[in-house]
This record gives sequence, structure tokens and C-alpha cells, in this order.
Amino acid sequence: MARHHTENCLHATHAIVYCSIDAFISLRGKIAPGFAEFCAALREANIPCVWLSTRSRAQLDDPLRKLGHQEPFIAEGGSGVYMPEDYFHLRGEKSERLGRFLCIPVAQTQPAAAEALESLSQDTGVEAVALRSLSPRELAQNSGLPQREAELARQRDFDELFFFAGARDADIEGFREEAARRKLQLRPRGVLWSLAAGASVPQCVREITKLYDRALHGHAPTVAVAPAEDAADAGAACDRQFLVSAGPAPAGTGPGEVLAASAGKNSHAKWISLASAEDWEELAGKIAATR
Repeated sequence: MARHHTENCLHATHAIVYCSIDAFISLRGKIAPGFAEFCAALREANIPCVWLSTRSRAQLDDPLRKLGHQEPFIAEGGSGVYMPEDYFHLRGEKSERLGRFLCIPVAQTQPAAAEALESLSQDTGVEAVALRSLSPRELAQNSGLPQREAELARQRDFDELFFFAGARDADIEGFREEAARRKLQLRPRGVLWSLAAGASVPQCVREITKLYDRALHGHAPTVAVAPAEDAADAGAACDRQFLVSAGPAPAGTGPGEVLAASAGKNSHAKWISLASAEDWEELAGKIAATR
């Protein structure tokens, strides 16, 4: 997105969307029906949509290009905010170039997580095998992904992906406790695990929201869109929240306001089912009506 677009269009923005996308774009690149149209509708309404993902910028490169996404995104589970170089007239204080993006790092950059994983493994006696240590064939076998997607998955700026080798549940629990004691973020990623040093989705949201506020000379409401499992992180720093699902409402609830997982200022959320493209269109309309 060119700089003039931001300066001339953001003044008309009345909301900023933070959308957790991993449930809607598969690791193999399949896009949920209606999601592309949802993104396009927000662009048409001059509403920025910041993507939230546990994936790396290498993994997100194809979806970014395919969907024409030219706005910021938060990657590697809250490790950093990535922006097209000329998106904002003023840069964040801590921004640095990573690939073709400017990045505001929140977690420590590599090799911090790799070194932390090695230290944790040695000190706990629990064998942890980093993806970066594997041959291409071993990588594909252990990640469950085709070789190209598996190679992209291990190209990380911040966190370290790994798996436990022969560990018992008690061993993993001890590993988790020691990681927490060292203030490291240890999170499951399907068959794998992620270790980061300082990652925080809410902090990433706050960092990019400050830049939007500065560009807008005011504050536009921030709206989180996330599945229930991502709600605590996505919604903690946002003003409003939509909990979304491809199926029926959570047990004991119905469409409308429900208690969200977030313990922050946004402890209630609107639940909406996204079972069809029409549901995505409805969600875009609800967000466009935000004031």
C-alpha cells in the first residue's frame, strides 16, 4: 500500500480489525469460502484488517500475495508486527527491516529462542528436536506437511518450532513449568511446539494501534475477529470482539453477546457463525456499522 493511500484514506476509517486467520487459510493455502470477499469488503469500506497468525512471514507470503493483503500483520504468535515499508508516514520507534517488511519486534529475534530451547532441553533432561536441525526428508515426515510447506514453516524470525522425542506427559509438564519460570512462551502448534522469548499478541496489537492512532490523529475502535481458542489473545487489547465459528454456537449460548475468554477490557463478545459466504458478508456489514 502506498503512503498516499494511508494519508488520504485512513482519515475515513472508523474501525481497525484484528483478524485471527489461521482457521481460515490452511497451511496448504486453501481459503475458507467467503474470507477473501470479507477482506475485500473491509478494503472497500476503508477499514484496515490486520492479520494475526502463528505462522512465519515466509509461510504467509503466498496468502498475502494471493489475497492482495497490503496491510500490517502479526506473525509467529505475537512475536512481531510486520508492515509494508511505506504504510505509515512515521515509523515505530523500534522498527527494523525484515525481508520486504518493516517489523516492530516484540519477542527477541533469533537465535534467542533457539538458544533458550537448547538450554531448557539440557537443564530439564527432556529431548527437544528443533525443526531447523532436520534434513528435508525428516522435516516433512515430522511436520506432516509437504516438503515445500515444511521448509517454509521452519523459516522463523522469532520463535523456534520443535517436537519432543520420547517424552512422557510428566516430562512435558516439567518442561512447560521451567519455560514459564524463565518467562518463555511455550505453546502447542498441532503436532509441534513453539518456544518464544517475549511474544505477546496483546502487546503487538497495542504497538500497531498506537501507529494507527497517530496516523488518524485520534482513536478508531479496534475490533477483534477470532475463533474461541484465539479469543483471549486477540481480544485482550481490542475494544470489541466477534467470536467466530464454522459451526453452531458454543454450548449453552446462542447468537448475540457471550462471555469471551479474554480477561481484558473486552470481556464480552458477539458470537457469529461463519458457515457460508453470506455469513462473512454479514460480519463485514456489522463491522462497517461500528462506531
